[in-house]
Amino acid sequence: MDSYKFIDGVYVYFVTFTVKDWLPIFINPEPVEIITESLRYCINNKKLCIHAYVIMPNHIHLIVFDAHFENERLGKTLTEFRKFTGNKLANYIDNTLAESLSSAIRSTARTDRTRQVWRSGWHSEGLVSEAFLHQKMDYIHENPVKKGYVHSPEHWIHSSAGYWINQQECELPITPFV
Repeated sequence: MDSYKFIDGVYVYFVTFTVKDWLPIFINPEPVEIITESLRYCINNKKLCIHAYVIMPNHIHLIVFDAHFENERLGKTLTEFRKFTGNKLANYIDNTLAESLSSAIRSTARTDRTRQVWRSGWHSEGLVSEAFLHQKMDYIHENPVKKGYVHSPEHWIHSSAGYWINQQECELPITPFV
């Protein structure tokens, strides 16, 4: 997975965070709650804005931007989000899930930590046009459908699809960009 790259003059990004070894840890409510609570904290305290999202069993897609379009702060916020949630998720895995999953997050941990939940690096793409923004939103919202989890995007509860399709409340506050 690439390291993130922010581009001067581009302020809205599609980002992906993937769990190490594609472990399906977001199948229980507790790890999903770790993610949603942390994202809410970033929204309320770090000026993160979420335009669209989906939490899949082993990865997360987001379309995000900083409330004041400060890419440096956006990068710092997302990096801190990964560090904080990585630690909380590692504790959850160690205390709740099978020993094999606990061993998996230790098997190739880096020298600066004993456990690693997120894959190294993360993917980001600057959304430079409205068409590209809509393409990525469709990709995000169709992800659970393509995996066969639901028949319609708005039926996946860990997604902003219901907000965008039916104006329903979702578990995270959405900030429309366009």
